[in-house]
Amino acid sequence: MTADTPLVRLETLALVAVGAFAGANLRFFAMGLGSDVRAVLAVNALGSTALGFIVYEAEYAGLLGRRSRLCLSTGLLSSLTTYSTFALQTALATDPVVLVAIVAGNYGFGFAGVLAGRAVARRLGSVLEPETGGETA
Repeated sequence: MTADTPLVRLETLALVAVGAFAGANLRFFAMGLGSDVRAVLAVNALGSTALGFIVYEAEYAGLLGRRSRLCLSTGLLSSLTTYSTFALQTALATDPVVLVAIVAGNYGFGFAGVLAGRAVARRLGSVLEPETGGETA
């Protein structure tokens, strides 16, 4: 099947929808585990870490297929993480220290999460790489 057939588009929508359903429910449950600010920080940091791994896993290890990446990244992780709630929390913060903490925490842990995910993907890729004397085919 080519990438522009109606069946492929429908499959793509279904994969994203399944992932989005799971991600939205995970975020909903996470929001009940602590304060909203901490829960949003946690899902954004964990989502950034997972996304960093998924994106770089394709480059370094290549274990996940295109469909799995689509379901996990575009579906699950985009519904799990929440920029809109982070932005709303920032806009509603009345204490400047809290405002800075929200912004610095979400961006800082988000960037650190991507770097951590990339490091794990690199490590996985190096573990799975056959002994080639440092050369790739």
